[in-house]
Amino acid sequence: MRRAIVGQVAGVLVTLFGLLVLTFVIGRIMPVDPVRAMVGEDATREVYDTVYRQLGLDRPVWTQFFYYLWDVLHFDFGTSIRTGQPVLEDIKRVLPATIELATFAIILGASLGIGLGVAAAVNKDSWIDHLIRVVSLLGHSMPIFWTGMIGLLLFYAGLGWVGGSGRMSQFYIGLVPERTGFLLIDSAISGNWEVFRSALNHVILPASLLGYSSAAYITRMTRSFMLDQLGQEYVTTARVKGLSNHQTIWRHAFANIRVQLVTIVALAYGSLLEGAVLIETVFAWPGFGQYLTSNLLIGDMNAVMTCVLVVGVIFIGLNLISDLLYRVFDPRTR
Repeated sequence: MRRAIVGQVAGVLVTLFGLLVLTFVIGRIMPVDPVRAMVGEDATREVYDTVYRQLGLDRPVWTQFFYYLWDVLHFDFGTSIRTGQPVLEDIKRVLPATIELATFAIILGASLGIGLGVAAAVNKDSWIDHLIRVVSLLGHSMPIFWTGMIGLLLFYAGLGWVGGSGRMSQFYIGLVPERTGFLLIDSAISGNWEVFRSALNHVILPASLLGYSSAAYITRMTRSFMLDQLGQEYVTTARVKGLSNHQTIWRHAFANIRVQLVTIVALAYGSLLEGAVLIETVFAWPGFGQYLTSNLLIGDMNAVMTCVLVVGVIFIGLNLISDLLYRVFDPRTR
C-alpha cells in the first residue's frame, strides 16, 4: 500500500512537472508578442526594450523556465493585461460560474446517458435501440453553438420558459453578497429565493444543452460496455437460476461496468469544465471559458498560460478521484 501511494504521488508530481514544461513551451511558441500586447502598437523602441527586459525575456530560456517554476510554486501567475488584476484572483472569480454550469450539465448528462445506454443495450437491435442511437448521434454531431442559439430562440424568445443570457436577470445583480462564488449557493445562504429562482432559470437551458451533448457520448459508451457484459456467461447463468431481468441487468451486469463509467463520467466532466467556451459565449456566461477566450484574443499570455495549467490540474484531479472511486466500486483494486 505504501509503495502504491508513493508511486501514485510520484506519478502526479512528474505529470505536474510535465504540465508546467508544456505550459511554458506554449507560452513561448504562441504567435503572440507579450511585450507588444502590454505596451501597444504605438510604443517606442525604448519602451519596448524596457518592458522586454522587465519580463525577463532577455534571459536564456532555461533561466526563464526556472523563474516561471519559482513563481508558480509561490502561486504567482502574473497580472492580467485585460483586467489589471492578478490572474489567480480572476480565475477564482470566474471558475465557480463554470463549475456551477458544468456540474448541472454532468448530472443531467450522466443520468440521461447511463439510463439510455442501458436501455439500448437491453433492447439491442429493436426500435428502442435504433431511436436511442439516433438521438445520441444527433447530440454528438450538432455544434453546441448552433443548439445554443436555437435553444435561446425557441425556449427563451419564443416560449419564455427559461431565462436568457447571463447568470441571472440584470435586476438582481449585486443583491446577493458573494461568499462562495456559486450563485445558487450564495442566494440560498442569503435566503434570497427570488435571486435563486432567477439563477436557476438561467442555468437550466445552457446546462441542459451541455448535458445533452455529454449524454450522447456517455450513452454510446454505456451501451458498448453493457453489450459486452450481457454476452458473458455469468449473465446466462443468472438467468438460468431464475433471477429477474431487473436483478440480472442492474445487480450483476451494470455492477461490472461501474468502474468504467467512473472514468467516462470524470472525463466528460473535465471536458465540460474546459470546453464550455462556445456555450458560455452564446449565453454570455461569465465563466472560465469566456475568460480564456477573451484573453487569448488580446494576447494576454499570463492569463492564457494559467488557464492551460488550471485545465491540466483539473484533469489530474479528476483522474485521482477516479482512482479512489475504483477502490470503492471494485474490491479487486484494493
